[in-house]
Amino acid sequence: MGRWRPPVKKGSKYITPEGAKKLREELQYLWQVERPEVTQRVAKAAAQGDRSENAEYIYGKKRLYQIDGRIRFLSKRLDGITVVDRAPDDQDMVYFSAFVTLEDEDGEEVEYRIVGPDEFDLADGKLSMDSPLGKALLGKRVAEEVRILTPKGEKFFNILKIRYD
Repeated sequence: MGRWRPPVKKGSKYITPEGAKKLREELQYLWQVERPEVTQRVAKAAAQGDRSENAEYIYGKKRLYQIDGRIRFLSKRLDGITVVDRAPDDQDMVYFSAFVTLEDEDGEEVEYRIVGPDEFDLADGKLSMDSPLGKALLGKRVAEEVRILTPKGEKFFNILKIRYD
């Protein structure tokens, strides 16, 4: 058996200026702060002698591997993304970076911001444009109904408000 994995569909390449800043800060922190600290700990652990039974050395090397992988990912991702820093001309329609207020079937209101896959956080009200609801909202206008399929069945939402900051 090999280590083959099915290809993963790449996420959208759009990001808000805040999201891009956050990714750059994470990259800078990993590269300039965390990696040097872990490298120093690994060097100290290696100087203690037998590396095969040295937990600090083993776990430090694993953490370095994780950090390097994240640094590679962030570097590639930041090179390939498009920062969307202006509102669209037609602000009556849902596009990337819109704040959309929805009403569900029970009359409950919720507001989401449509963002890229690198910065979504439902707890913070950030909905990925690649999610089923995000895809269904794109291109819609106020008072339109949105239908999505969930594991629990169909859900309907009415768009109450669209705004851009």
